Amino acid sequence: MYFNKRKALQLLLSKSRVSVSDCIDFSIRSNHKFFKKPTYSYKQLLLLPPLASLSSYLPPMSHKLCMIPGPVEFDPHVLDAMATPATSHVDPAFINAFGSAIELTRQVFLSPTGQPIIVSGSGTLTWDMTASNLIEPGEKALVINTGIFGNWFAECLQVYGAKVTQLTAPFGDQPSIDAIKQALKNDQFKLITITHVDTSTGVLVNVQKVAQAVKEVSPNTLIAVDGVCSVAAEEIRMDEWGLDVVMTASQKAIGVPPGLALMVVSQRALTAFKSRKAAPTTYFGSFAKWIPIMQKYEARQPSYFATPPVQLILALETSLKQLVDRGMDLRFKKHIDASDKVKAAIERMGLKLVPVKREYAANTLSAVYYPENVAPADFLKCFTAAGVVVAGGLHPDYNTKYFRIGHMNVSATEPENGHLDKVIAAMESAVKSTKVA
Repeated sequence: MYFNKRKALQLLLSKSRVSVSDCIDFSIRSNHKFFKKPTYSYKQLLLLPPLASLSSYLPPMSHKLCMIPGPVEFDPHVLDAMATPATSHVDPAFINAFGSAIELTRQVFLSPTGQPIIVSGSGTLTWDMTASNLIEPGEKALVINTGIFGNWFAECLQVYGAKVTQLTAPFGDQPSIDAIKQALKNDQFKLITITHVDTSTGVLVNVQKVAQAVKEVSPNTLIAVDGVCSVAAEEIRMDEWGLDVVMTASQKAIGVPPGLALMVVSQRALTAFKSRKAAPTTYFGSFAKWIPIMQKYEARQPSYFATPPVQLILALETSLKQLVDRGMDLRFKKHIDASDKVKAAIERMGLKLVPVKREYAANTLSAVYYPENVAPADFLKCFTAAGVVVAGGLHPDYNTKYFRIGHMNVSATEPENGHLDKVIAAMESAVKSTKVA
């Protein structure tokens, strides 16, 4: 048995007493002065003091407030769900939890008719799954590009043989609806991809309007939305808007530690997949492999293709229950309110947002130009000194020009935790301390 400091510290934040299993898990063989014996009997474990006393013997958590565009800060109940013993992926309790998570995913994506797919991986895996299952070699795809993630999605599509057209815009801007309509008139595309929020620029695309344009001009084109930095925070109504694929990852507004790739696929897209002439150009990411697995788990039946990350799925079910219980409309509004608060502070300090128009700015993050003549390292170290982590620029052509603040999940939906106030205060300190006379 080994001392698990991370679990111990998570428990310090979430529990008032230590259980027998807790003690076994995190402290029996540690070197802390409270535990002088290498092992303890059952009766001795029962006599261990309350956690309030135990905590004085454990090292303090060296945690800085994580205000980057993902991973985000997590709800303690979600972390508790991960701190569980080894569990079989075909255990009846896990099968029920996974089936529940699949059903809840539909509710979060607002897609009662869609097919959820939840697999081990980052959000990028959902690009591969979209490209390899829905595009055949030689077919055409239109990429609405608002930043580096548009570039990378285009590259992914090309790997699987797509002929890609990118509709681009200057840094911080986005293609107009008229430009999108014209591109759709100029050629026939099997697929259009939209990055809902590009975290390299902080630009938010109006997916509903783009989808309406596609339906008007090219109704047979499949609509795929990269919602990695938007799902569960920005408004997305998958079925109502006629979207065919919506992709995300666990570590952003879904509110679960990194490691899960999530997507929902429309029935129209599934028909296109079943109608393809060439075999899918993927093995692990094949819809043919994963959809039967999802359907089995949802039916509360054991199944196997590749081992699911059990603890992450348990955490996902916990988080999705919270989202659904509290309501998606309220969650969308709380992210708007949090964004407005941060952006009002940015403007009050005389700083400038990267998006060229306020209505183009995402509600899940703020991309902000550094003050003029200020070194990025000097500016960012003020956040570090305040116990806050924000992100530097990501776009390779502008990465020394701006920084990014994430405001998702509990940082946005629970203002009483003070996350927004803390990051704003750190930003004010950075502006004052680096101000050029």
